[in-house]
Amino acid sequence: MSNIDRFRKQAIASELEEPVEEARNLAEKLGLEPYPVKYWIIDYDEMNELIAYGGFQSRYPHWRWGMQYDRQQKQGQYGGGKAFEIVNNDNPSHAFLQESNTVADQKAVITHVEAHADFFSNNEWFGLFTRGRSDDDQVNAAAMLERHARAIDGYMSDPEIERAEVEKWIDNALTLEDNIDQHRVFERRLDIEGDPREIDGDLAEKLDELGLSEEVKGEVFDDEWLEQLEADDGPTSFPEEPQKDLLAFVREFGKQYDEETGRAVEMEEWQRDVLDMMRSEAYYFAAQKMTKVMNEGWAAYWESTMMTDEAFAGDDEFLNYADHMARVLASPGLNPYSLGMELWEYVENTTNRREVLEHLLRVEGVTWRNLTDVVDVDEVLAHLEPPEAIDTITSGTLDALKEVPEEWIDREALEAAREGEIDVDRYPWKVLTFEGLARRHYSLVKRQNRGFLSRVNQNELERIGRYLFDDARYETVEEALEDVDFAAGWNRMFDIRESHNDVTFLDEFLTQEFITENDYFTYEHSRATGQFHVSSTDAEDVKKKLLLQFTNFGKPTIAVYDGNYNNANELLLGHQYNGVMLDVGQAREVLKRIFELWGRPVNLLTIVKEADDHDIEVARRRNREPEPEERGKLIRYDGGEVTIEDVPWEEVEHLDADDVDYDTKPDDWLA
Repeated sequence: MSNIDRFRKQAIASELEEPVEEARNLAEKLGLEPYPVKYWIIDYDEMNELIAYGGFQSRYPHWRWGMQYDRQQKQGQYGGGKAFEIVNNDNPSHAFLQESNTVADQKAVITHVEAHADFFSNNEWFGLFTRGRSDDDQVNAAAMLERHARAIDGYMSDPEIERAEVEKWIDNALTLEDNIDQHRVFERRLDIEGDPREIDGDLAEKLDELGLSEEVKGEVFDDEWLEQLEADDGPTSFPEEPQKDLLAFVREFGKQYDEETGRAVEMEEWQRDVLDMMRSEAYYFAAQKMTKVMNEGWAAYWESTMMTDEAFAGDDEFLNYADHMARVLASPGLNPYSLGMELWEYVENTTNRREVLEHLLRVEGVTWRNLTDVVDVDEVLAHLEPPEAIDTITSGTLDALKEVPEEWIDREALEAAREGEIDVDRYPWKVLTFEGLARRHYSLVKRQNRGFLSRVNQNELERIGRYLFDDARYETVEEALEDVDFAAGWNRMFDIRESHNDVTFLDEFLTQEFITENDYFTYEHSRATGQFHVSSTDAEDVKKKLLLQFTNFGKPTIAVYDGNYNNANELLLGHQYNGVMLDVGQAREVLKRIFELWGRPVNLLTIVKEADDHDIEVARRRNREPEPEERGKLIRYDGGEVTIEDVPWEEVEHLDADDVDYDTKPDDWLA
């Protein structure tokens, strides 16, 4: 880096010192608890490199990074896309700001990053990688990835190991990077003692071949033990239960295929080490994949709160920021920023609405049957408006804060503001507490949400009213509203942020009301017409369509069902079918990769939907979809060719979900 570049970056960093400090102060006032964040100023090429590397400065040598860098660079040049920032999940987090950003962009990025750091710090799914470690053994992701980079570079530089073989082995492992059990706490795999595949009915004969004395055999393997094993019917099958962590299974029990001898031989030490590293990285990045909508929506929500509601963007920066936010939220396709932010706002609004309704239903003479007739919603909203004293705070209005509840005011900061030590005209939030800020930014009275309270339907009122504890009664509506918890929406958001992932988040909050108000629908490709068309606006259909894109990172769920298939040490995998077929062409190629990690034939059971040409033609003429039949298939690769054969339904029936249940939400997922 030239001195000119260094001085330019130092100047930008110096200019951003105050926004960084005050963004952290504001985030903490709003109730966020982010990891410490270290900010770095980088140029355009450095940003593209970081994005290609997944947010880190050092990764193992591999062609994939160059391909991703080239794609990112072309997207910026020809696709109109712009990378504003990148932040990694680490403690402390590291955030990289592009030097070409405007000041408004930089402020938006900083507030966005603070919310991401809060999500990393508090979401339980990110804790699965670190849970069980001592405080002295906390993961340092950047250091871990750096160690992996050095180790793999060492293997590639080893004169006894061909670089191409290392790269090919990484390619094989990356084929399975999403075939882990991301719902379990990460555990490193240890070398196993023995191999269950070596135990069979001829055990006594094998022991004789070892040349052990009768005395030793008598002490170690008594007759009763040998007889019990030899009496076992049928071949040995393992694992006992289907195992989703396919990477761990091939790392422990797999071999490499030796082309010269045409046999499976033990893996080299470096090969198992590479599988360990790829598996560790897969588990580390799993939480980010599992919470993309939640995490980006969370960051967009708090960024907007800080930049717009609290005017962190100055008057001369606001239009620039509005353009910035519009570009982020208007990105085409399934946009995690837009969907996530809309869902978080929905959580806040529904929580606040229920809080208000519970209080209104405790007013004398008000019931769930007559509430909409006897309560004036406009008057309720007027009463819920924040008091002028906290809605507009300037250096000339500080005395008005004496009239608001004590819990809304940060008295120490207020005194400092009176002494001129705090620029309250620029940072009015400094004299408020968390509760005061919640009151100042109460969601139900915002212009875009003013119809939300009146939109409640009778079924919802009945659900609230029938199960309402009669622990308080009010004589008037005004008296009831005085007891409303204005922080209820934010507190509910913090609770959800801790325990959910995208699948559970969408499953719980993607309601018919949300789908109707935000115009969500499903579409599908017609085999009869060859075109796409809208298929449904029903909440359950939209939910299924979305959830299937997030289950198992949007990839098929594959598990190991037998490591000794047909008693021949072949691998049997099963596709846990939830109504969506495998791409058979891709499956064929993946089996070839897995063969390299297993060393012997690999089999995959799956279910496909098939309709013959006649049925398709008849359906087309009648302007309807053909009704395909579900059939079982076994795809097998033996090292030479791929074969696909029909199998009886009873051999795949155990793979078929009872409903499109997304293979999600075991009872113990939610805390």
